Amino acid sequence: MAETGFIKGIGIWYQRELNTIKKKDDFYLQPIFEAFTNALESIAIQKEKYSTDEKGSITINVYLTKNLFSKETTTFNFQKIIIEDTGLGFENSEFERFINLRDDRKGFSNKGTGRVQFLHAFDKTTFESIYKDEDSSTGFKLRRITLSKCESFILQNAIIRLDEEKDIEADAPKTFVIFETLLNQKDIELFKTITAREIKEELIKHYLAGFCEKRNNLPSIKIKLYIENAVSNELEIIPNDIPVPDHDKEIDIHYSKIDGNNIVKSSKKETFNLKSFVVPSSELDKNGLKLVSKGEVAKNIKLDNLLPTDKINDNRYLFLLSGKYIDERDSDTRGNIKLYKKKDFKTSDEFVLFSDEEILLEDIEEKSNQEIITLYKEIEERRKEKEKSIDELQQMFLLNPKTINSLQNKINIGDSDDTILRKVYEADAKIIAAKDAEIKQHIKELDELDTTQPDYQEKLSAKVDEFVKVIPIQNRTALTQYVARRKMVLDVFDKILKKEIIKLQEGGRIDEDLMHNLIFQQSSKESDLSDLWLIEEDFIYFRGFSESRLDKIEIDGVKIFKNSFSEEEDRYLNSLSEKRLTKRPDILLFPDEGKCIIIEFKAPDVNVSDHLSQIDFYANLIRNYTIDEFQITTFYGYLNW
Repeated sequence: MAETGFIKGIGIWYQRELNTIKKKDDFYLQPIFEAFTNALESIAIQKEKYSTDEKGSITINVYLTKNLFSKETTTFNFQKIIIEDTGLGFENSEFERFINLRDDRKGFSNKGTGRVQFLHAFDKTTFESIYKDEDSSTGFKLRRITLSKCESFILQNAIIRLDEEKDIEADAPKTFVIFETLLNQKDIELFKTITAREIKEELIKHYLAGFCEKRNNLPSIKIKLYIENAVSNELEIIPNDIPVPDHDKEIDIHYSKIDGNNIVKSSKKETFNLKSFVVPSSELDKNGLKLVSKGEVAKNIKLDNLLPTDKINDNRYLFLLSGKYIDERDSDTRGNIKLYKKKDFKTSDEFVLFSDEEILLEDIEEKSNQEIITLYKEIEERRKEKEKSIDELQQMFLLNPKTINSLQNKINIGDSDDTILRKVYEADAKIIAAKDAEIKQHIKELDELDTTQPDYQEKLSAKVDEFVKVIPIQNRTALTQYVARRKMVLDVFDKILKKEIIKLQEGGRIDEDLMHNLIFQQSSKESDLSDLWLIEEDFIYFRGFSESRLDKIEIDGVKIFKNSFSEEEDRYLNSLSEKRLTKRPDILLFPDEGKCIIIEFKAPDVNVSDHLSQIDFYANLIRNYTIDEFQITTFYGYLNW
């Protein structure tokens, strides 16, 4: 008989060790799941050890008490949870395993750390276990154990206290796990509104894969809700509550290994099981592809071709992937599956010490999604719709096919056009960066060429060929913008002429300002950013001014018109109160020394012959009133409509 009292850790410091095993905060029912899993395993061990066909039973009892607002708000205060099962109980071998924190001899791919979730969630967990014992005068014994991380325990470097061990009259093994005093305020709030229905539904979701496998051999599972120690509601999980898989498939997935700087597939493979369920949308709030560990739904992975809330024929889809490989990679925090991604696989030092082959998460996702579209034509149609949308973007924006292919697993079914394009451009940027480095290397290699050598031309040609190969991707975005801008400007030009723009549809007229601003924005000096190519391609390369005051025009920081004039010149420039040097020609271009191009815009309904003198007027001013260093002798005039 074991000695009662604190069971102190040997070779372990609990205060530090408990911090390495985190509370699983994503769901407040996790401690119930841990206890329920232990109960299932205990029943399974008993069946095997004693060769019994009894299915066993598990009952979850939740005790709540009323508060001042219970009647109005239907909220209650948490009192305790008691989970009872008819499994093996704390026989000596199980008790020894229990007191060793990381003892995994229980099997079921168990890490031996699940009880830490009890410590993190509750101030005190009590186990009262009746089990078979040959040394007992009655054939049965009772062990009562307390689990806690409160100060009185930690000061003893203990988390377990054996409170009682004695012979007891009993007919069969039975264990009670009692949770008392919640530690987390968030959990306290959530338990105020807990219902038996919620616990039942969450148990079915969480253990769906395991329940499916044991549909006709499930233990009796009951959920009882007590308010003020009186049963308020009682539910049971029966085989008819468990959805039937629509498909049940075995799929093989190969391991990967490092070969030099590359990841390659190994001949070694593992078999996984994929179960699919088609469920009315009223019963399943999200589509999902989930990993299952030891019969429990553990982790969501990427489901292609369906958004979480998508419905097809008012149904949603659930896919559960299980296998020995997943079970073996469950961590101390149950449900935290350790699967490597490609980027981590190449950089991890673990494989040097432990393993040179792993099945990668991306391969699991890819193979699972490939199988899914073979099972459901309606999901395959969604995939085709996504590909069609991507193809349209590729054609419209001249996207690089290689970049698109590299992003197949990164473009999601719900991605907008904007998101897809952003992903493509980000991927292109990485390609360009790599190409830039390659270009730099090619240029550096020119140092090796010797023009006096007989093979100089041959080597130069080879390097030119190599250099050209890396250029197209780098320049493609700029070329796309160039082509797209010109196409759009032509479209706007056409719409103006056809009076299809909103301003003209609402009664406006095609005036010279519309055409002027389309071709060269008024008051601008940046002809290289203009659309003067509509008139003449070369015009965008000339120095230009759009609707600038003559006396304000500067070239290389120097005003081209004089500051002072003779009396006769001044009289002419300001006669009839016109102040001729304040005039604003539509466009002036200076292509070369001694040359000037004058462009004036007129509306389509204006007779341009009536305005030929306007070109002469501006040419005269520029020829006769500019500084001596700025002599223009040749003029070209354009009247455009």
